[in-house]
Amino acid sequence: MLVDNHNRTINYLRLAVTDRCNLRCNYCMPSEGINFAKNDKLFTIEELSKLSAILVSRGINKIRITGGEPFVRKDVMVLLAQLANMEGLEDISITTNATLIGPYIDELKELGIKNINVSLDAIDKATFERITRRNQYDVVHNNLIRLITEGFNVRINFIALDGQNTQDILPILELTRHYDVAVRYLEEMPFNGGSKKFQSITWDYKRILEHIREAYPDYYKLISPETSTSINYKIPGFKGSFGVIPSFSRTFCGSCNRLRISATGDVITCLYAKASANLREILRGANSEERIKNEILKAVGSRAKTGFEAQEKHKDVFSNSMTSIGG
Repeated sequence: MLVDNHNRTINYLRLAVTDRCNLRCNYCMPSEGINFAKNDKLFTIEELSKLSAILVSRGINKIRITGGEPFVRKDVMVLLAQLANMEGLEDISITTNATLIGPYIDELKELGIKNINVSLDAIDKATFERITRRNQYDVVHNNLIRLITEGFNVRINFIALDGQNTQDILPILELTRHYDVAVRYLEEMPFNGGSKKFQSITWDYKRILEHIREAYPDYYKLISPETSTSINYKIPGFKGSFGVIPSFSRTFCGSCNRLRISATGDVITCLYAKASANLREILRGANSEERIKNEILKAVGSRAKTGFEAQEKHKDVFSNSMTSIGG
């Protein structure tokens, strides 16, 4: 079992398989993109599987596959098949922009991987294309509806971007009227490769809730797991639910059970902290399993208590692009 220096049990790994993405969302990276890692700086599928097995042996029982966009990697299904058969791993999930997942939906069902988070920041096509700087709306919409109707546990992650998409907060909520899907509204964070900076946000989780309450005053709060980052709600008569994630306000740090490993091997114990170690060359060297375990123990043993504390120690952390740190 992994327990950090604040007595929080760490059982959830967010594992990035690539830093590349086929979209160019304006809150994530500059329009020209970033300097993506060369292939030899990325873990191979075999290395990702070995690393996962080591961490599962230390008490990780939930792994979320992230990117960049995970399905940019043509061999990602090989890893997912190996994870699906890994003893001790109870929950496998994927975060995706849903542009490339279509051909893999049937195979995902066969593997029993049903938890899919879709990053979707607009239900309006023009708004979607303006934010993503790409023409992929129809593909995303079709794949989203297919995932929902074919029985996947779908959660839509919608980042509230002041002046860009807040007019879509209520329209995208309509999906929960007709489908058993969760729409989760995230506060914006300034991780976008250094092209934008801010110290406060207009659309924090409280304002999002107030905005929804104006249209649906009778929504009520649901009971959520203690380690949940989202505060969840239900509108009477709607099939699905919605939630807010205070990613900038950081109200959930006290129960954080997460560890992140980037596609290049950086160990990240908090989104607001710099990497505390890199595992890539260690994994490729001698006695790698014991050395990996020791590095992980050191990382979780020196975590910041909150995201605010981490930010104080790492003031230039926002110069990173979200795609490079695994979301």
